[in-house]
Amino acid sequence: MPRTSKRRRPTKHRGNAAGAIEARGRTGRKPTASEKSGSGGRGGAGRPRGTSTPRPKRYERAPTWKAAGLKAAVAAIVVYAISTLLLKKSVSSNLLLLPIVVGIYAPLIYYTDMYMYRRYQRKQAAR
Repeated sequence: MPRTSKRRRPTKHRGNAAGAIEARGRTGRKPTASEKSGSGGRGGAGRPRGTSTPRPKRYERAPTWKAAGLKAAVAAIVVYAISTLLLKKSVSSNLLLLPIVVGIYAPLIYYTDMYMYRRYQRKQAAR
């Protein structure tokens, strides 16, 4: 004889293609104000696992020459690929082009990032 109680069936855990098991999350009632505030005893339930502080926004960190150099190196590789593949230039002339591109792009990227960082800081101070 079938069960007549109103007990709900437990929700399934769903596995993904990599084999990890993910719980479905809340599907019932809305959380109360105390549950939303995080003081419900779960210890920072809104943060991603493994991090103790939230990630800073893009312009909250001051720009560095290292980051500008990496961006310039990527730009130089893109310029090299375009020049070699699309424009059919010789490889030796393209190799001479790489340090020139990095030398021009690195300061340009750094000072652009510095401008955006200072602009963001001024907007934050005005609030």
